[in-house]
Amino acid sequence: MPQTSTVEVADIFRQYGPSYRRSHEIPLNQLRTMRAIEICRTAELGGHVDVCDTCGAIRISYNSCRNRHCPKCQFLRKEQWLEERKEDLLPIQYFHVVFTIPEKLNPLVLRNQRVIYNILFKSVSETLTELGKDHKHLGAKIGFISILHTWGQNLMDHPHIHCIVTRGGLSFDNKRWISCRKRFFLPVRVMSRLFRGKFLDYLRKSYDSKELIFPGNISQWQNEEPFKEFLKGLYNQEWVIYCKPPFQSPEMVLQYLGRYTHRIAIGNHRIINVEDDRVSFRWRDYSDGNKNKIMTLDVFEFIRRFLLHILPDRFVKIRYYGLLGNRNRGAMLDQCRRLLRVIIIQTNKEDAYETWQEFLLRVCGIDIMKCPFCGKGKMVRKEILLPERCNSPP
Repeated sequence: MPQTSTVEVADIFRQYGPSYRRSHEIPLNQLRTMRAIEICRTAELGGHVDVCDTCGAIRISYNSCRNRHCPKCQFLRKEQWLEERKEDLLPIQYFHVVFTIPEKLNPLVLRNQRVIYNILFKSVSETLTELGKDHKHLGAKIGFISILHTWGQNLMDHPHIHCIVTRGGLSFDNKRWISCRKRFFLPVRVMSRLFRGKFLDYLRKSYDSKELIFPGNISQWQNEEPFKEFLKGLYNQEWVIYCKPPFQSPEMVLQYLGRYTHRIAIGNHRIINVEDDRVSFRWRDYSDGNKNKIMTLDVFEFIRRFLLHILPDRFVKIRYYGLLGNRNRGAMLDQCRRLLRVIIIQTNKEDAYETWQEFLLRVCGIDIMKCPFCGKGKMVRKEILLPERCNSPP
């Protein structure tokens, strides 16, 4: 296996982005993301100069773009998010459920991302909530976190939602904790049929209300009869839902969540090299026994696939439902802890304020203020570097 190169997505955008933008019509949100990644941690965003108080070594650090699709800006945000979720975890087991839509829908999804991603979230949440409340299955109010992913390992479009679901729930009178009767959460086939029905019903309503657009090679679906035939084919197809065995502890849930929450389509560590206008990267072929392979794409095709997964502006990709819903989360979880006989320790968050540097040291053991040259001194801020004036992208 070749060694990972030092090539990053930002390098590819800086080298090939201008010509790609000239030859392709790109939506504004994708343009902004490309530009943010190109200038991330460069002089164009400004930065600061630190000096070691022991050896006098100088370190120049440039600011991050903080774009949620940037491969270099997710680590701190992920760790902060996981730290916040510690307060929400109950001493129970959790299930991991994955909802996937058929590949036939992909062309429609790509042209109607905001509408259909919202339909996907709504269908998933209603499926889990309704089946959780059904006395045939659990008869309780459950809690779950839903995380949208839009890609496969080969960077092609593959919309699906990961859900972390409580193994049990609160009774309707809020006086009992009801555990799942079996080692699985809900029957997969039942979930699949209900999810399929809800999704296609909402899709039909969006069609009737003229929310959907049909440009290019899906223009035939503008007419009602072809669209009805399209829906009929989707109704006659089994939809894939996967429910993994429950996690054995809340700590394992956090470890697992860290692999999904702030992941982007491809991280820099997977890119091997760029040579002769072609990008090579590692990927895992799930259809071939999860084998690790190398894929090589024309650089423009690599950029195109990366941009497929830039979400609409302000679109929320992590959502909370039921016991974990934002509205009554604190009160609901406190009641669950009382029923589960968990000691509730009140903390004063105002007194617990810490800088992001202190947070990294406490949570990850990373001391970025320690001198990387002598390993003994402390880096002290000497100068602020203002952002350099930059031109708009070609």
